[in-house]
Amino acid sequence: NTPTPSPPIPAHPRPLFAGIPAPFNFGLAILLNQKMLTLGEKIQTAPPLLPMLVQGQEFIDAQDELSVLEFMRKYGMPERINEEVFISMAKALDFIDPDKLSMTVVLTAMNRFLNEDNGLQMAFLDGNQPDRLCAPMAAHVEARGGEVRTSSPVQEILTNEDGSVAGLLMRDGSTVTADTYVSAMPVDIVKRMTPKRWANMPYFRQMDELEGIPVINLHMWFDRKLKAVDHLCFSRSPLLSVYADMSTTCKEYYDDEASMLELVFAPCSPLAGGNVNWIAKTDDEIIDATMGELARLFPTEIANDPRWPATGQQGPAGQAKLRKFAVVKVPRSVYAAIPGRNKYRPSQESPIPNLVMAGDWTSQKFLGSMEGAVLGGKLAAEVILDRTLGNPTKGLKEVQPSVIAAAATHEAKEPRGVKGEGAIAFGAGAVLSKAGMDILREQDGAQFDGETLPEVEETPEPVAA
Repeated sequence: NTPTPSPPIPAHPRPLFAGIPAPFNFGLAILLNQKMLTLGEKIQTAPPLLPMLVQGQEFIDAQDELSVLEFMRKYGMPERINEEVFISMAKALDFIDPDKLSMTVVLTAMNRFLNEDNGLQMAFLDGNQPDRLCAPMAAHVEARGGEVRTSSPVQEILTNEDGSVAGLLMRDGSTVTADTYVSAMPVDIVKRMTPKRWANMPYFRQMDELEGIPVINLHMWFDRKLKAVDHLCFSRSPLLSVYADMSTTCKEYYDDEASMLELVFAPCSPLAGGNVNWIAKTDDEIIDATMGELARLFPTEIANDPRWPATGQQGPAGQAKLRKFAVVKVPRSVYAAIPGRNKYRPSQESPIPNLVMAGDWTSQKFLGSMEGAVLGGKLAAEVILDRTLGNPTKGLKEVQPSVIAAAATHEAKEPRGVKGEGAIAFGAGAVLSKAGMDILREQDGAQFDGETLPEVEETPEPVAA
């Protein structure tokens, strides 16, 4: 017997009435949709969320000590809202399940949906990120006299006797000096690069409480058009988080004849709360599991393909077969927003007079996301501007007493630094060959706890648009 599939949840509700702003449109959509929650369940769900609207960010921040499930049970919310709504939200927002995700993350997203006219809008770049996002930003910097260097890794952060930054020692032996230094590195890389002189500072020790969460991105090209996916979808699937058909949503990949799905495979590791360490699995194992899940979600579209045993129960109605794929592993992506982490996110201002921190993991109202990264950068720029003009800054965020006590007895050591040349070494993602998996095992052994390193082909599956 095939279990009843959980249908995907469109991320962008269809407009109900022209001219009604998004928050009210969102409310009407919730009230009129009877497929997910009954009217009684909706009424039971509303009271615990009212303080979010009345008290705002203060109430939202105070819920960081509770997981989504703990919040639900504390306020008597119906259990079914977890199955119908919160599972997909948690996996989409931080790639983990509701029993491990801070309720602050969910409330932050819901607050945006309800209070911002454009809070429900979903958008895609009209092409690949290097060309359509990175290149315009680099051109903007260069047009104003700046210089953008790529493939120029930092070997070490040099410090003066007073702890200030003396310069950046590059791997090629050169040294870069500046008036002010801004770090936009992921938190796991910052911890590897923190100079010994800073190691006992509570500001840096609090970062021990933060770590990036593993996630896998999949790119899958099919031989025909899939009809069931026409926008970004949130999934209640145990393996898939969010996905979209880029041949429909993205101009560069637009194709009326064949689909190209991009999917987030999560949770993908025990570090992220999953039951299987998919980071340690081969690409074929990951794709087979994904094909089986797509077959379950879309039984009339995915074909029974002998190459992928998980599709073996498919009937003759399914015809779509996979032509090629790419598996991009990101061992340390956004910080794990488990309960109690917000208080450890550092301010953009640091105790180092010429160092400013940026990044989505620094202290700001948005979660680890593109919006959070932009806001973190904006707040970092404000610190630089205030310091330059001699204006008072917002000051350092308070560090927890437990961190201060631990910092006093911490044994300072020379930084581990970053090894390797690839994207994985600096906290990004990549299609990994056997050599890449070996480097990952050496640098981040926690990803393979209890696992045997799989056999991986030396040449990875080619990535093509």
